[in-house]
Amino acid sequence: MNIQLLTRETLEEASDLFNEYRKFYGQASDEEGAKAFLTERFERGESIVWLAYTNGQAAGFVQMYPFFSSVAMKRVYVLNDLFVMPEFRQRGVAQALMETCYTYGEQQQARQIRLETANDNDSAQRLYEKMGMKVEQGVKHYIKNWE
Repeated sequence: MNIQLLTRETLEEASDLFNEYRKFYGQASDEEGAKAFLTERFERGESIVWLAYTNGQAAGFVQMYPFFSSVAMKRVYVLNDLFVMPEFRQRGVAQALMETCYTYGEQQQARQIRLETANDNDSAQRLYEKMGMKVEQGVKHYIKNWE
C-alpha cells in the first residue's frame, strides 16, 4: 500500500473517490461537483487529503480540515471524510489512512484530531476505538443548518 498527499495530478482520482463517498451517504452522483469542491479546497489550502493506493489502484482517501482551539492555543484537525472502496475494505486501508493523519497531526503539534460518525456506523466506531479515539464526554455540540 502507498499513501500519497493529494496533488494537482491526483485530483481526478480523488474526485472519483469523493463522489463514491458521497453516494455511500445517500447523495446523488455529481462527478463535476465533487471535482470542483475538492479542487477548490486544494487550491485554497483548506483541507489535507491523502490517497491510498493498492497495487496502483486508488483504494481510499481521507480528508481533514484544520481549525484552532483558542483555549489550548493550538491547531485542531477535523477528520471529516474517510472512505475505502468496497473491494479494498478489511485490508487495513482505513487504518493506514488514519495513522497518516495521526502522524501529520503530531508533526504539526496539533492539540487533537476530532471526528464524528453516525450512531449506527459500528464498523467505523470499532476502528476509531482500536486507533485510540474516545467518545468525548461532558460537552454538547450544537448546529444551525441553513439547508
